[in-house]
Amino acid sequence: MRSLVVKVTSGGDSTAEAERCNQGFTVAAAAVAAGAEVSLWLTGEAAWFGVAGRAEAFSLPLATPLADLRDTVLADGRVTVCSQCAARRGIEADDVLGGVRIAGAAVFAEEALRDGAQALVY
Repeated sequence: MRSLVVKVTSGGDSTAEAERCNQGFTVAAAAVAAGAEVSLWLTGEAAWFGVAGRAEAFSLPLATPLADLRDTVLADGRVTVCSQCAARRGIEADDVLGGVRIAGAAVFAEEALRDGAQALVY
């Protein structure tokens, strides 16, 4: 099975952004459940979902809670907050949840370009 790298770029500022965000988390969690190696990248406004309490506050009707999807990925995959996005928002390593790392574009490119990897951006 190929590995999957999912980049989520949007937060919950509008219904369209919330839906796009939730879709990325849903695909990442579903891939983990299917046994794939998954790396979920949180960029832009989605960077906040690596901080405690932020995914819990996200709400989208008829959708699996974002915190549950994030925790599914954290249990068996990898969650990364973009370093530049974190810096712009004042998010530091001590602010992110246990198991969440902060890393930059070079690490994203390395993961996305590995043999057998599939990258999706939401």
